[in-house]
Amino acid sequence: MAIAAHPDDIEFLMAGTLRRLKDQGWRTHYFTVGNGSCGSLTRGPAAIARVRAREAKAAAAILGATFHPSLTDDCTVLYGLPLLRRIAALIRQVAPTVLLVPSPQDYMEDHTETCRLAVTAAFVRGMPNFRATPRRKPIASDVTIYHAMPHGLRDPLGEPIVPHAFVDTTAVHDIKRQALAAHKSQLGFLADTQHMSSYVVEMDQMSREMGAQSGAFEHAEGWRKHLYRGFCAEDADPLRDALGKSYRVIASGRG
Repeated sequence: MAIAAHPDDIEFLMAGTLRRLKDQGWRTHYFTVGNGSCGSLTRGPAAIARVRAREAKAAAAILGATFHPSLTDDCTVLYGLPLLRRIAALIRQVAPTVLLVPSPQDYMEDHTETCRLAVTAAFVRGMPNFRATPRRKPIASDVTIYHAMPHGLRDPLGEPIVPHAFVDTTAVHDIKRQALAAHKSQLGFLADTQHMSSYVVEMDQMSREMGAQSGAFEHAEGWRKHLYRGFCAEDADPLRDALGKSYRVIASGRG
């Protein structure tokens, strides 16, 4: 299951790994907490949110993943009980073995708050005293959490973030590009607000940079594995087990 802040975030940094798992026979899920309501300089929030939901559904279909609707407007992705209870319900419903989430460090708070919400929602998945909304029974299954790279591959102060491991996404890079290109409404918006001359080219550059850092792959996505405590066995690494030689560990991280 991939959880990100906004429609198109999954495509930038997680979609290749999600598709590689799909190709290995895994059931995959696509969910963004924010609905893209601030992603336009010309349309109102409700109108652009409808457009971005259609685009996200199209992208999820390209990736072969089950789409889950967003829960809140952009810039209202705040760490608190209402959102936490709803995300906890979704995680209990899906019961993911692998949870792909944003980096703990990124250039905007929607991304980092999504990271915090997803990690806590996974942590309380088996706690009967934590009430989810809607009510879902707790689950006993393990989940291994992997943090994606931040946008631009650097923290908010411009320092590089170094992955623990890389997934070879070369074989699925064209699919990843198609999924990102499905977010047509963002072409002009990202150019105007974040100085991306082409959001697909921007993704290509990050993908190639990760491939170069891997020392083995043309295109790659970088990952850092979350500490195992409260989530899975200490030696759990389902991406390694699923992807074999297409997964290269550089550093073990902290568990």
